[in-house]
Parts: sequence; structure tokens; C-alpha cells
Amino acid sequence: MASTAPGLGTATSFAVLAGTTVTNVGNTVVNGDLGVSPGTAVTGFGPGLGTLNGTQRTGTDPAAISAKDDLTTAYGVAAASPCNFDKTGQNLGGQTLTPGTYCQTTAPTLSGTLTLSGNGVYIFQIGSTLVTGPGATVSLTNGAQPCNVYWQVGSSATLDTATTFVGNIMALASISLNDSASIAGRALAQTGQVSFINNQITAPTTCNTTSVSGPTSTPTPGPAVGATPPASTPAPVPASTPPTAFIGPPNAGGGPSQEGGLPWILTMVAGVVVGAGAVALATSARLRRSRPSAGPTPD
Repeated sequence: MASTAPGLGTATSFAVLAGTTVTNVGNTVVNGDLGVSPGTAVTGFGPGLGTLNGTQRTGTDPAAISAKDDLTTAYGVAAASPCNFDKTGQNLGGQTLTPGTYCQTTAPTLSGTLTLSGNGVYIFQIGSTLVTGPGATVSLTNGAQPCNVYWQVGSSATLDTATTFVGNIMALASISLNDSASIAGRALAQTGQVSFINNQITAPTTCNTTSVSGPTSTPTPGPAVGATPPASTPAPVPASTPPTAFIGPPNAGGGPSQEGGLPWILTMVAGVVVGAGAVALATSARLRRSRPSAGPTPD
């Protein structure tokens, strides 16, 4: 059964959310909004410090309050997702996983490389803390996307030095990133703080919901190699309709008319015959008048 994305609602635009404070040491870069609520403290960002490529919202800012409420809802949805695969006691590093919900009732080990393969929703339910090893990596392949990866952490999360992480960390308490760790996703802490040391975090701006591997079409079989193709049946030739003869007495415009037909033809033939007879009689009469009368026969 496919897992359903929790949906972050108004928290989607935030790369960082905290309940109490957000602190930074070094040249951290945050791409996305940064929010703290109900707390108000944000330190370590500004000229010569960390860079925020987004909007900072704290305290009673309605956007921060709304984002924290939607985070709480998303956390509950992820925690309630039916478990497809139990990974309790296993090191997620070195494994290749497909979309689904993975549950770990104890703190998981993540060292080495975890590969997520395929476009779909990944939910990791972690009963206690999430701690990665130095240089740990979460890698995506075959259409997997950071926006579709959710880490529901029952207490706090710590990404060790140079960890390359992917997905939305939704921790009940706090989130800490050690030196040079990075997240293609979000660091969202409900009640505690979020702390940075020379890190980079980028909130996904789009999420493609189209499956990479769609239904496979069945090809239409062609003739076998060397086989004689079946004889084609010629299409029947429709019988031609003889053209309508335009024979008849002239119409009002002086051209031939389709009306009249056979009676008109017989009438014309009879007229020609009668006329020829009259001409023959007249010619015969002229010949008799022009012939001289024979005189009496001599004795």
C-alpha cells in the first residue's frame, strides 16, 4: 500500500522552523523562510554571518503560528501512517529502499549511504532520536524527490559532521547540524531549537507528483521474420452511377434541361422523319413539271 504524504500546508515555504530559538555559527546558508514560534530569538544571521534567502517570521507573526500548527498536524499524520517495513535495529546505510513507510521503534543507525529509489512518498517513523554518522549520505535515484521524504522523529535529531541529508525532518524536540552538514529539505522542530554550524539547507520549491515509471504498453506483434505476409484483400470498388444525360428541350435560360427525357426524343425523331418525307414529295413534283410532254408518234 502506497504511503500518503503528510502535507506541510503553510509550513511548505519554511526551510527552518523552531519552537524556542534558531542559532548559527559560521557561514550557514538557508534557502527558504525561517520561523520561530512561540519563541522569538534568532542569532548568527546577518552581515558577515549566516545568510537567509527568505523571510524571517517569529513570535506572534501569523505566518509563523500557522506554519507551526500545520507542522504539528503533519507530524501526527506521519506518525499514524501504517508501517510497511520494520527496520528496527538495522543500519539504514548500505540499503536501497523504495517508497513506503519504514518504522524503527529504537534509535536507528545511519552511516554510509542510504539510497532511496523511485518516485513516491517515503516516511521514516523513528521512536526516539535520529543520529547520523560522520559523512553519512542519503542519495536519491530513479525519480525520488526530497519533497516526498519525511522523517518523523520522536525526540531530537542530530546530523553529524559532513552529513549529506535529504528530506523533511519533523522532530518533536530539537534539531542540530554539526559542521558542514547539509539538508536538501527542511529542519522543522516543534518545541525546541534548531542550531547550525557552517551548514546549507534548501527547501524544495516544487514536487513532481507524476510517477517516473508509468504503465507499460503492450506492443502490437508484427509478422515473424521470414514469414510471408498475408494477402491483402482489395477494397470493393463501388459501382459507378451513369451520369444523368442532359437531353431535353431547352430551359428558360436557353440551355439543355434534364426534364423531357425519352418522350421528347421520340417527338424529335418523328419530326425529322415527317420533314424528310415532305422534302421528297416536293422534289418529285418539281421533276414532273420540268419534264417535256411527249408528242404524237409518227406513222
